[in-house]
Amino acid sequence: MSFAKYSQFYEEYISERSARGIYDLWNLGLIPKINNYREDLIPSDLRDDVSSCQKLPVDAVLLSHAHLDHAGNIALLEDSVAIVGSPVTMAILKAINDTGSKGFGTELPYYRVRSFADEGGFIIRANGRSDYPSRKVILTERCEELEEFLFYRPGQESPNARRIMRGEICTLDEVELGFEVKAFPVDHSIYGALAYVVEGDVSLAYTGDFRLHGQNGDKTRKFIRKAKNANVLIIEGTRVSRDEPNVSEDEVYENARAIVEESKGLVIVDFSPRNFERLEIFKKIANETCRELIITPKDAYFLHALKLVDGVDRIEGLKIYESFKATMQKWEKVVVLEYGEQYVSPFEVRRNQEKYILCFSFYDLPHLLDIMPNGGVYIYSSSEAFGEEQAFSFFRLWNWLQHFGFDVHGFKVDENGNLTFERGLHASGHLSKDELIEVIEKIDPDIIIPVHTENPMWFKNFENAVVIGDGETFKFN
Repeated sequence: MSFAKYSQFYEEYISERSARGIYDLWNLGLIPKINNYREDLIPSDLRDDVSSCQKLPVDAVLLSHAHLDHAGNIALLEDSVAIVGSPVTMAILKAINDTGSKGFGTELPYYRVRSFADEGGFIIRANGRSDYPSRKVILTERCEELEEFLFYRPGQESPNARRIMRGEICTLDEVELGFEVKAFPVDHSIYGALAYVVEGDVSLAYTGDFRLHGQNGDKTRKFIRKAKNANVLIIEGTRVSRDEPNVSEDEVYENARAIVEESKGLVIVDFSPRNFERLEIFKKIANETCRELIITPKDAYFLHALKLVDGVDRIEGLKIYESFKATMQKWEKVVVLEYGEQYVSPFEVRRNQEKYILCFSFYDLPHLLDIMPNGGVYIYSSSEAFGEEQAFSFFRLWNWLQHFGFDVHGFKVDENGNLTFERGLHASGHLSKDELIEVIEKIDPDIIIPVHTENPMWFKNFENAVVIGDGETFKFN
């Protein structure tokens, strides 16, 4: 799912029409023109176009990690296509589906069956009566508790509730995919990230998104060694147009701790959703500065899902924010309320603002009207704005923070309306340009294919780079 392409047509308040299935995405060129999509997402006036396209012989998708620019459109594929990933990635995807909207783009690994709402078959709607089918899941290793979680939908204990239909689960070493597929954990800004080496007549290595400056940098180095001399290297290039040096997670910790130590009143920290390594950093800072870290119920649900995979109780010692809302969703009522003694009300935060660090994003800020902060510190610990629409969001964010008198770290808006970002409070999930060069030289492939980059032509610095345009193919044997 290309955010850059989507942003050419859509923004926060305009999106594809779910009632038309894949019609909008197809006609705007936001998905490939292939005949591999779910029948229930193809309206009648698109069927001829889809059926006239090539049907690829796809058995499975090798998913690197659970960020939506990598996983966001897999749900559109016909359900005979399996999804390969780490147990952590599958747990995160399931939690995204459980807690998210009813759109079809993130329905992994289970999905809602659609039917046609009109006789002509032009309008698609979710079937409100059928159970949820599951896509075949291929894990890198067995995890029994995760397998139970994948087929459990909170609230399905009710006799009339729809259930997730149990699908097939196996591991990479139990399935025949036509190639030898080896998965390698790598360091990224989300847990569970993988790189792959695929062996057939040729050897192909795919990096996914990766870095060396997080806590799992050694795992990335192991993959680089295993990928050495691959015939083909498919490599990400997110930062090839940027010359800034790396900021490590250790530096983020040191810089953020120094700010919190000097802070008076409430502290708010804002970092990317599902960046659990960053959450662990702020949990450590809270403990060391005699504060308590408050997360949202959705954060707690994701941490619950992770615990099913690795057994680590990351919710222990945290508080959960009790927001004012008319209804509570099933995932919170059934699962997160099990941690009920850890909930903290906005009035408690209002009374003791100096005791807490609150994990809020821009979309949580309306809840500050219940807390009514009296000044405080706000730490922005995520990526810079890329694109005009993202910049507008920062101006809105600035207005909220100025309204409550926060001392802001991580970005600034000056009196002329200029937006600038401060280094040192965010570590990228990607390699620097110099590190990419080093990785390519160490692997020494015959062919380099760049992906996940706004500047693929940079790779032409390597004489064996092949830049593939939209809709183009490259065959190697």
